[in-house]
This record gives sequence, structure tokens and C-alpha cells, in this order.
Amino acid sequence: MFSSDILTAEVQTAAYIAASVLFILALGGLKNQESAKRSVWFGIIGMAIAIVATIFGPGVAITAPLMISLVIGAGVGVVVAQKVEMTGMPQLVAALHSFVGLAAVLIGLNSDATVHEFASHAEQVIHEVEIFLGVFIGAITFTGSIIAYGKLAGKINGKALILPGRHMWNALMMVATIVLLVMYVQGAGSWTLYVMTVIAFVVGAHLVMAIGGADMPVVVSMLNSYSGWAAAATGFLLGNDLLIVVGALVGSSGAILSYIMCKAMNRAFISVILGGFGGPSGPQMEVEGEQIAIDADGVAAALDDADSVVIVPGYGMAVAQAQQSVSELIQRLRGKGKNVRFAIHPVAGRLPGHMNVLLAEAKVPYDIVLEMDEINDDFPETDVVMIIGSNDIVNPAAQDDPNSPIAGMPVLEVWKAKQVFVSKRGQGTGYSGIENPLFYKDNTRMFYGDAKDSVNELLKRIS
Repeated sequence: MFSSDILTAEVQTAAYIAASVLFILALGGLKNQESAKRSVWFGIIGMAIAIVATIFGPGVAITAPLMISLVIGAGVGVVVAQKVEMTGMPQLVAALHSFVGLAAVLIGLNSDATVHEFASHAEQVIHEVEIFLGVFIGAITFTGSIIAYGKLAGKINGKALILPGRHMWNALMMVATIVLLVMYVQGAGSWTLYVMTVIAFVVGAHLVMAIGGADMPVVVSMLNSYSGWAAAATGFLLGNDLLIVVGALVGSSGAILSYIMCKAMNRAFISVILGGFGGPSGPQMEVEGEQIAIDADGVAAALDDADSVVIVPGYGMAVAQAQQSVSELIQRLRGKGKNVRFAIHPVAGRLPGHMNVLLAEAKVPYDIVLEMDEINDDFPETDVVMIIGSNDIVNPAAQDDPNSPIAGMPVLEVWKAKQVFVSKRGQGTGYSGIENPLFYKDNTRMFYGDAKDSVNELLKRIS
């Protein structure tokens, strides 16, 4: 073991400032697809600078466990990045959020166990509040992210778990947390911190369990915000300015994104934080009729006859890895002079921007990828809408059924088009478990089968 003073405090501060600027540029560049790739590199370089400046800065002991941890962490990161498919990205992000939360908890507990000297009682109280808040936010983030991972990976039922009196229990746990905070800063002992940690673990799990599968993209964004605030609290605790800046950037951007998504879904932001958007007040409307199937010849003929086509991608496209085939299909249709566009709902897929990333990966032109507000009014003049693996975001029950779990959520009004084709594996209700009346409408036909295989069958028929 030796102490590293390769970088002076001044050089370390300069490196932290440079890293902060790069992180801000990275975040700003994500506002559009054209600059997103460059912004990712800004983030990578900024993180590399931050790690090097921290390890070789003053006061850091270079030990074998530290170096081994860095090598193992880097190795695991490389392996995960190479092996995880785009369909697994939502649950991977949730898992990474849990690491941030757990780190905040462990750092807080360690700081509590470390003897500190304070110039005044006020400084001691501030330090103890920092420990308490860092552990509290980190614990909520940790268990909440684990539950989110389980739901996104299909290991936990995606339906909302609504316990009787759940808001009362949440309120009681918050009151207990405040009481424990007062006791902690008054010197009651570390046991108050440990009890609060257990309570926070329960709160995090309970909050996310109460949120249904249709709203998981908002949950991922919300947990992203929580992880940022946990990192910022840890930064205050460690006196690390860069960690404070990065945590504030992540926390505020995640909160803003959650707010934007809630507005797009016509949900109350506060109800998200409290866990769950509320349940239906009565039975859902019965769906009448039957799903009528169509084969590849029928879909290909309709696409050949159409002048305007809108494609609505969803998680099913990601699962089937059909984006390349879809890209080839739209190239052929555009080559025939047809007006082909994509309609993207704010919460399509299971991660904010999930569909945009997939389409960019398939080199779909940015100018034909439109958001819901940009294209919703065009559906009545659209000849063919082709839905690939979407369910809730095209569900008319959101407008017609006040007792639906997604009641009030703005959706893509695809049923107003002349013809609607739904590429779907089978007749199941999908991830969220909500029945979709769209599949039973007169102008809708079900194109059953794996999305990639189905689109490839169309490519054989459309030259």
C-alpha cells in the first residue's frame, strides 16, 4: 500500500471541472439523435478523467484491493456491454441503479462507524443529516431498482401490487423515518440508522411493487433520479465536488424526464413518487368481437396499394430484433414513392427512448421518426398502420374505459386509420396484462407470428 500524490489538489480540481463540463455536454447532446453518439463519447471521456483524477489524487491509498476491484469492475462492464441485447437494456439500467443505491448505503454506514472530529456541534449535525439522507435515498433506490429489474426481466409479475391502506403504511414509515432522524442527530446511537435502513428498504420495494408494467418506463426514469440524488448526498458526505455535480445532473435530469413522461401519459407526478398511479374504481369494459387474422399476402397487398403508411414499433420489435428488417421494408416502400413514417409514443418499449435507439441502430432516417403529438392528427388520412409489438400505447381503452388501468393516458389513435395490421406473437394481453379492444375492431387484422419472421415474409413479396 502507498499513498498516491501524483496529482496535486489543484490539478485534481481542474480535472474535476473538465469532467463536469464533459458530463454537461454529454447530457445536452442527448437531446437529439444526430448528436447522441458524440455525447456518449463526451461522457466516456469525462468518466475516465474522473476516475484517474480520483485514484491518483492526494490522500488516496493505492492498495491491492482497490486495484483488484477496478480490474474486476472494468472486466464485468466489458462483458456485460458485449452480451446484453437491446431487449435487456431496461433491466440492466435498473440493475445499475441498484448498485448506486447500495454504494450510497454502504458509504453512509461506514462514515457513521468512522470517528470524526468536528469544529462545532452544528457541523456534526450537518454531517449526521448527510449520512442519514444518503442512506435513506440509497436504500430506497436499491430495493426499488431490484423490484424494477425483476418486473422488467419477467421474474416478478408486472401487475401492480395494491395493498390495503398502502398510502397509510407509506405515511407511517415516513413518520418513523423522521422520528429516527431526530433521535439520530440527538445522539441516540447507530441503531436508529440501521432501523431506518431497513424501513427504507421496505419503502423502496413497496413503492415500485405498486406500479404496473405499463408504467415501468416512468419507474426507470424515476429510479434514475433517485440514484442521482443518492450520489449527490454521498458527494456531500465525502466532500467530493464532482460527485455532487454528477449526482445533481443525474437527479435533476431524471426528475425532469419523469415529469415530462407523466405529462405525456396524463399522470400526476406526485402519484408516481408515492408509488402507483391508482387503480380502477370498477370493472373494466367487456371486449366484444373476435380477432381476425391475415396472412403475409394480404398485408403485402395492402401495403402495395397504400399511399401513406405509419409504423408503430414496440417492445415486441425489440424482442424479435426486427429493426433491421423493418428498416429494409420502409426503404422498399419509400422507393415506391409511398409516404412512410414511424409513430413513437413517449413510453414505447420499457425504457425512455428505447424505440428511438433501435431505429437509429437500424439507420432509419431521423426525419421520418415522429413523436405522438406530431403524428396523432394524421391517422384519419393514413391508409395503413402497421403495429409491430405494441399494445398499451395503441389501446383505445385509455380513452373509452374510465376503469381501465391506463385510463386517461394519451395513446396513438391508430384505429382512425383506414386499415390496421398488428404484428403479434399470439392472442395474449401482453406485458401489462390489459386487454386491447383495438384487436377486435372491424378495420384491424392480426398478423400473427414472430415480428422479424413476419416482416421478412413481407420483404419476399415487396420488391
